[in-house]
Amino acid sequence: LKKASKRLTCHKRYKIQKKIREHHRKVRKEAKKRGRKKPKKDPGVPSAAPFKEELLREAEQRKQRLEELKQKQKLNRQKEHEKKRKLEAKKNAAKIKEKAEGKVGESSGKSKAKTNKLLDKNSKKSFCRELKKVIEASDVVLEVLDARDPMGCRCPQLEQLVTCSGGDKKLLLVLNKIDLVPKENVEKWLNYLKKEFPTVAFKSATMMKDRTMFTKRRARVGLVGTTQSFGSKCLLKLLQEYGKTQNKAIQVGVVGFPNVGKSSIINSLKGVRACNVGLARGVTKSMQIVHVDKQTKMLDSPSIIADPSNSVLALALRSIIDTEDSGSADVLEGVDAILNHCSKQQVMMHYSIPDFRNTEEFLTILAQKRGMLKKGGVPDTENIAKLLLCDWTGAKISYHSQPPGSQRPPPYLTEAKIAEMQEYFNLKNLEEENNNTLQALKYPSPASSIIFQSAGMANGTIEEHKVMEEASEWENVETGEEKEEEEEDFTESDDDEDYMEEEEKHVEELGKRQTSPTNSEKQTAESEHSNLLSFSLDKTADEDDAYDFNTDYV
Repeated sequence: LKKASKRLTCHKRYKIQKKIREHHRKVRKEAKKRGRKKPKKDPGVPSAAPFKEELLREAEQRKQRLEELKQKQKLNRQKEHEKKRKLEAKKNAAKIKEKAEGKVGESSGKSKAKTNKLLDKNSKKSFCRELKKVIEASDVVLEVLDARDPMGCRCPQLEQLVTCSGGDKKLLLVLNKIDLVPKENVEKWLNYLKKEFPTVAFKSATMMKDRTMFTKRRARVGLVGTTQSFGSKCLLKLLQEYGKTQNKAIQVGVVGFPNVGKSSIINSLKGVRACNVGLARGVTKSMQIVHVDKQTKMLDSPSIIADPSNSVLALALRSIIDTEDSGSADVLEGVDAILNHCSKQQVMMHYSIPDFRNTEEFLTILAQKRGMLKKGGVPDTENIAKLLLCDWTGAKISYHSQPPGSQRPPPYLTEAKIAEMQEYFNLKNLEEENNNTLQALKYPSPASSIIFQSAGMANGTIEEHKVMEEASEWENVETGEEKEEEEEDFTESDDDEDYMEEEEKHVEELGKRQTSPTNSEKQTAESEHSNLLSFSLDKTADEDDAYDFNTDYV
């Protein structure tokens, strides 16, 4: 079928054009009758008027107040809209749930149980439960320490639990990430730690081949590990020798704070990527069993949960924080604590930035340098702070802390306990192997590594009943806060509207008074201005009342 033609007869076309001309003529005629209303120009304050500067200052202040109030009202409106949207979303979700429950029936109960299990996996209590399982099941416990801050990675509660368990459990310290610390510093820490527990120097491999991946003939060699591990042979030999003395297959639990490299050590010993590894904290959420050989089983565990009583520095580096969901205030406090415990000059040299006065200035300079900007070229300090925290807990930045001057073992570590922990281990061979690993590695120079002041041992919560689950409490608190905020917003908005009206009236009055330049009305204007200026910033109300405004000061 052909489309209908849009051609018209000449009579009809001319008729339409005539109607349009008539309409335009009518509109112009009405506009002439109304007349054009030009916006009145502000005449301003005449130069002869007394207190001209004060009046102008007062008018500017009032304008600023009006603008601030308008912005406040705008923000309040936005908040109200957001709350309405949230409430509507909740109502819709509730309706959908009700419908699903009605349709599915029994199957919905099963799905709820599954979701509860998934939620429970991410909770702190489940982390403690899984960690306790690993400690109870293992014959040897490896406490993994970050070589950059070994003392800050030690957990006294864990060490006490293992040493005072009463069984034949052994505790070994694994000093991981030794390639990020100067060689002299690693040697000092090994000498310090070996007096308390047998210590192994270790450097885990990165970019391991995944055991689930299969390679084709023409595939690239990009899947193979780019860096090999150091110290894995020494650790395996130590564990195998201990297994022979016990005449049984042993289970080795790997424990420690987040991002110290627990799963990476297991992957390095296995030679394949058996456990999931990531920059995010708390990747491992449950116990994982990995068979290294016939005699040794490795048990991967979730991270130790840092106690809230720890210092801000310990919480920033050792707690399980999701940087995406965490508040900006917590992240900024953490960055501030890290910068306070470092040498300022070395930080400036490392990031190649100029001198800064405080943390905010440091973050703004770093954000500008790295091009992390919001709309309008505003530096994105929140995201740069999260990125900086990830760098410091990951394996990007080289920093080191010095061991304590005097050897003071904790109260739970008596000489008998130290001897018990060192029993069945060949310490001479261990020392030789550690020296071999130290010689094989490349280290950063002491000048390029940042000097860091450690906050000491970090307390952790291992008992499940001691963990404060904050989910249910926080939900109640949030709902209460939302209600309070709603009430405050409504009261504020009403007060602001009244205040706005008063301010606008006052500005209009000022404008009218300012437009009186005649000599006959000068005295009346001056008396009115005296009443307005009774609350001026420079003088008190009593001084203004006592002042004589009728006299002319020329």
